Amino acid sequence: MRKISLLVLLAFTIISCNRSSDVSSHKFTGEALGTTYMVHYFSEDDFNFEKSLDSILDAINSSMSTYITKSDISRINRGDTTVKVDENFKAVFNASNKIYKESDGFFDPTVGVLVNAYGFGPGKQLKEIDSVSLDSLLKLVGLDKIKIKDDGTIQKQNPSIYLDFNAIAKGYTIDVIAEYLESQNVENYLIELGGELRAKGKNLENENEWVVGIDDPNQEEGNRRLQAKVKLLDAAMATSGNYRKYRLDSLTGQKYVHTINPKTGKAEKSNILSASVLAENCMLADGYATAFMALGLDRTKEVLEDLDGVEVYIMYSSENGEMKVFQSPDFKKNILE
Repeated sequence: MRKISLLVLLAFTIISCNRSSDVSSHKFTGEALGTTYMVHYFSEDDFNFEKSLDSILDAINSSMSTYITKSDISRINRGDTTVKVDENFKAVFNASNKIYKESDGFFDPTVGVLVNAYGFGPGKQLKEIDSVSLDSLLKLVGLDKIKIKDDGTIQKQNPSIYLDFNAIAKGYTIDVIAEYLESQNVENYLIELGGELRAKGKNLENENEWVVGIDDPNQEEGNRRLQAKVKLLDAAMATSGNYRKYRLDSLTGQKYVHTINPKTGKAEKSNILSASVLAENCMLADGYATAFMALGLDRTKEVLEDLDGVEVYIMYSSENGEMKVFQSPDFKKNILE
């Protein structure tokens, strides 16, 4: 599943001074983890944010980037059993395990071999997928087939199991940046990385809450339009979706996307076009958003009954092809009418 940015940040000024105090407004933009970022914060103190940000990004890339051949995760994926993972890796692995169990395995960082096999990912597509090939691939799927040993090395049931934290690492990176800002006594900030967000306090430029948006899936290319505006109150929000790559049922007109069922290995139809999640931190919001896309609407509702502090805004296609919205009560409280 391709993770896309469905969020639009409302207008910010780059650097200015709050009229009522000595608090300065700072905004930084750039590229990281294969996408773009924006950090906007207010502070009375001067500190070298850019240098610290570079250090954070370097550490996370060195630990978990599958695009860097010498990273810990790349070496682990090649079967290196001597790698001792760092605290970043452990935090993401443990959170992934939590969501893996709570979603009954539908959130699974080892599912990449199936994604590639169906031609949905960057890897080599299989010409034909039959029961024999599926059985072979499923031996490489399942986060419960991996554990971190006491000495920090990774143990895999099969050396060919491939780990990819792409569906949760951006959210974790945002959380680490947020923790750094708070260590510098920053109480008002908004962080965005690839469409995932975390906010605290207010936008002191206008003394209002931080407000972000969810894209309208029916918009035309190049003509961006919002489906909803959301107040982000000391919380994180992540969106997962691939509605721009939906397929259309020629008989019913229903839109659907393909998601991989990690239990059966089969590509199944899903009527969920996008899932936006509010949570206490962005790592969890990021992971749950991906999980809900794979679970589908009915199973997502069941999982939500057992989750605390997780709220959703889901856009889905009805049987007659009409776009519908399901939102949990506490998410609805944050919608600007």
